[in-house]
Amino acid sequence: MKSFLKSLFKGIFIIGSFLLFVSFSESSYKNTSKDFFIPGIHDSIPKDSLIFPFEDYSNNPLAFKKNSPLFLKNPSSINSFVKYDPKTGKFIFYDKIGDFNYRNPYYMSFDDFMKYSNKQEIHNYWMERSALENIKGENSLVDRLVNKNLIVPIQGFDKVFGSNTINIKPQGTAELIFGLKINNNENPALTKDLQKNVNFDFDMNIKMGVAGQIGDKMKLGINFDTDATFEFENNAKLAYEGKEDEILQKIEAGNVTMPLSGSLITGSHNLFGIKTELKFGNLLVTNVFSQQKGQSKTVEVQGGATTTPFEITADDYDANRHYFISQYFRDRYDEALKNLPVISSNINIRKIEVWVTNRSGKFDNSRNIVAFTDLGENGDHIYSPDNFSANGPLIPDNSTNTLYQTMLDQPGLRDIANVSTILSSFINFEAGDDYEKVQNARLLSTSEYSFNATLGYISLNSQLNNDEVLAVAYEYENTSDGKPYRVGEFSNEEPSAPDALFLKLLKPTTLSTSNPTWDLMMKNVYSFNAYQVNSQDFKLDVMYRNDKTGSSINYLPAGEIQGEILLKVLGLDNLNKNNEPGSDGYFDFIDKITINASNGKIYFPVTEPFGSYLKEKITGGSTDPEINRIADQYAFTELYEETQSQARQNAEKNKFFFKGEYRSSGGSEINLNAMNIPEGSVTVTAGGAILTENTDYTVDYNLGRVTIINQSLLESGTPIKISLESNSMFDIGTKSMIGTHLDYRISDNFNIGATLMHLHQKPLTSKVNIGDIPVSNTIWGTDINFNQEVPFLTKFVDKFIPFVKTKTPSHIDFSGEFAQLIPGHPKILGDEGYANIDDFEGAKVTIDLKSPSRWKISSTPQGQPDLFPEADSVNALVYGYNRAKLAWYNISRDFLTGSGSFNYLTVDSLSDHRIREIPEQEIFPNRDPEHDIPQFLYVLNLAYYPKEKGPYNYDTPNGSPGTSAGIDENGNLNSPESRWAGISQDLTTNDFEEANIEFIEFWMLDPFIYDPNQTGGDIYFNLGNISEDILRDSRQSF
Repeated sequence: MKSFLKSLFKGIFIIGSFLLFVSFSESSYKNTSKDFFIPGIHDSIPKDSLIFPFEDYSNNPLAFKKNSPLFLKNPSSINSFVKYDPKTGKFIFYDKIGDFNYRNPYYMSFDDFMKYSNKQEIHNYWMERSALENIKGENSLVDRLVNKNLIVPIQGFDKVFGSNTINIKPQGTAELIFGLKINNNENPALTKDLQKNVNFDFDMNIKMGVAGQIGDKMKLGINFDTDATFEFENNAKLAYEGKEDEILQKIEAGNVTMPLSGSLITGSHNLFGIKTELKFGNLLVTNVFSQQKGQSKTVEVQGGATTTPFEITADDYDANRHYFISQYFRDRYDEALKNLPVISSNINIRKIEVWVTNRSGKFDNSRNIVAFTDLGENGDHIYSPDNFSANGPLIPDNSTNTLYQTMLDQPGLRDIANVSTILSSFINFEAGDDYEKVQNARLLSTSEYSFNATLGYISLNSQLNNDEVLAVAYEYENTSDGKPYRVGEFSNEEPSAPDALFLKLLKPTTLSTSNPTWDLMMKNVYSFNAYQVNSQDFKLDVMYRNDKTGSSINYLPAGEIQGEILLKVLGLDNLNKNNEPGSDGYFDFIDKITINASNGKIYFPVTEPFGSYLKEKITGGSTDPEINRIADQYAFTELYEETQSQARQNAEKNKFFFKGEYRSSGGSEINLNAMNIPEGSVTVTAGGAILTENTDYTVDYNLGRVTIINQSLLESGTPIKISLESNSMFDIGTKSMIGTHLDYRISDNFNIGATLMHLHQKPLTSKVNIGDIPVSNTIWGTDINFNQEVPFLTKFVDKFIPFVKTKTPSHIDFSGEFAQLIPGHPKILGDEGYANIDDFEGAKVTIDLKSPSRWKISSTPQGQPDLFPEADSVNALVYGYNRAKLAWYNISRDFLTGSGSFNYLTVDSLSDHRIREIPEQEIFPNRDPEHDIPQFLYVLNLAYYPKEKGPYNYDTPNGSPGTSAGIDENGNLNSPESRWAGISQDLTTNDFEEANIEFIEFWMLDPFIYDPNQTGGDIYFNLGNISEDILRDSRQSF
């Protein structure tokens, strides 16, 4: 509908503009005086070179003068006046510039002058009247044309439409924008024809509404906006309304509704189609043929609060967000929460700074940092014992081991450019494992994270990406001795920028399960995506999927904890509702300890609830092999020893999940989670009884909110059910709705109804998945309503029931409904209606590596001294001595097909296997071309020249012993078999396990296809953390 209306208004606007222009041009031509076309008397003046010349006006004041804005008015220097000559008795018209006559004077007799004056006075009078009418804005020309009732002189027109008048009132604005966009991008990566683009920019903005009436029976209403975001914002409706004694009562086309008073068959309020109402005596027949544009939903509340269920699997912990700030706090977490609600901890963190990799592009609160894995760790957790040893307190501090002092003793380490060079001298001290250096790391504000001052962990508001670094500096007080301790350095103290800060590393760029930082990430925190959770009626159960019974249970059927509720076993049910010791079967709701009510996070009071902790509970400390076998069967230790994606694939152990529900805060306002709801489409029932709008409740249709104003409904706790139909934001499929409703009114108090409706949803394809199955359902039903005032019942109550005096007449209200749903499906899904569990069409995930613009020159590969002996060189020219020349590119089809002016390649070149196009079926012979059009593969071309120097190769004739063989007298590289070249690119998908990426697939043309005496070569693919430091000087160039 939106595209149709847009095209209609565009056509009307363009045609109207064209007709107005033509009309103006023709009228101007016809009213032009002949004097305008008389050639001037100055024959010596050459002919005007303009195609449409602007000829000068005649000096005759009676001649017609154009008023078009294209013709300029006389400048102020020209003085026009009339002077009477008593000698000749004539009036003389002068046009002068100073004392010089700009035009020849024109002489006019007395009679002609009187006629001229009379004509000018009449003209001025009408101009004043016209200006006055335009100021009033009531009877202007446009107003008279738009608001005037048009009379239709057609016999019988008034009998059909009630009268012979038509009234159309449009309002709004129309804006037409023309432009030309020229984009010239001299990017060598683009072909010549793509470097310059010329496009027309045509845009039309129409905001228009039309209200009209044809006779007394037909009304028209259209609202249209080309800038409308959603289709439902544009409405069109045409309605014909008959007289009371006519069979045809009403016809509506456009946006129509089909509301029904029943609760079993509710109808629809958001339809686009045709609706008719026919009346046969006491029988009213309503028919609708339409497309359904809305979505039906139901909201159930009790006491004004909505209940939301949730389910979380054990492998779905909140990764990359919650971290212990030291191994010390992780080791003592279980013990600290053993006696809830009391926290057993003598630590109070007073100050903390959190730093992350800067992805924001803002550098206000940024510093260079060097973060160390072993900073502040005691002897049990030192990851690099070859370089550092314990020498201080067991609790975290800069002096707990020798790392901090060792780094202070390294001159130049504060310069971020020297970090890699200096730290490479330490034994097995590698970036990504033992330390991370980050340039311009960002300091998080206190609103971007929260931390537990006694348990020693932080929780970030935003989840970190896999390749982002997280580091901290913190200061705390040990209440046992009252002394302050510090780990790392704070930004507001020495050293100052640009010197780098030394921090504690919590997360490196690559997280390995063998690295100590893996244990710092908390895996006992789960999110159920809720906010401001109320402890009242919050429920949580820990469940186990039992393969033997095929059902879910909340206990384990074996081990020392056989039959015990898992919620209690895992430490989430040790208190009653008064937070006193004793299990009550409900979740221990302790804000900021077992749950964060503000953002919907559940915290287990143990670090590995389904791993080592559960295993210990099952064995009960027993060494019996059978008990330990049972413990290994149920304990999901892999969840904490493997990555999250690996653990999810362990179907044998991955059987634990949480099941619960929570209620929002109660109140009279109920959010429907929908906006722009069609008016009248909300139905509210309480205990099955239909409530009355504006008496029991009110509806804000724009914001999607229901307010219960009958407080007795909230106080009684009666379940309230809200049914509504909201506008669809995006309609992909088509839903057709056909229905008929019969309403037979026996009397004013008694009526019987019958309804038949059919809803058909057209699928986009013949293959649909479970959960997205289109419907083709039919529903039918009947209803009966009776309402009668009973005076004798009023008299009986007043007379025979003591102390009761009725204030209103007694009524008997009776209503009944019956409905049957006949489910179906579209015929395109087959006779049985098939749906796919998974057709595996999207199972293959590919990353295209053929775009040459994404490839960049690579750094020298590390850790392979036999192949790349120069890789250990830092900030030295020898680092690039073995780099040879490599080119990578795509050959444009313009060159290969010789189209246009791109015919540079010879016939022999086009036949060369290294240049020619590669048909798709040459590699995939069983693949059918789409639409029988031959397809050609997009190829990445690599040209390697092992004897020529590559970028940043400053090799000398003598080379470097043990590294380079040098160059010859022509500057070519000696020993080309020892040379190399490489390119690299970043991969946005870097978690291959999560994305299920398993292999590299490539086809390579034989590079020696024309060289039978070839010596061979090697190609290497390196995946992982690849250095982008091409010169290995730790400096960045943009």
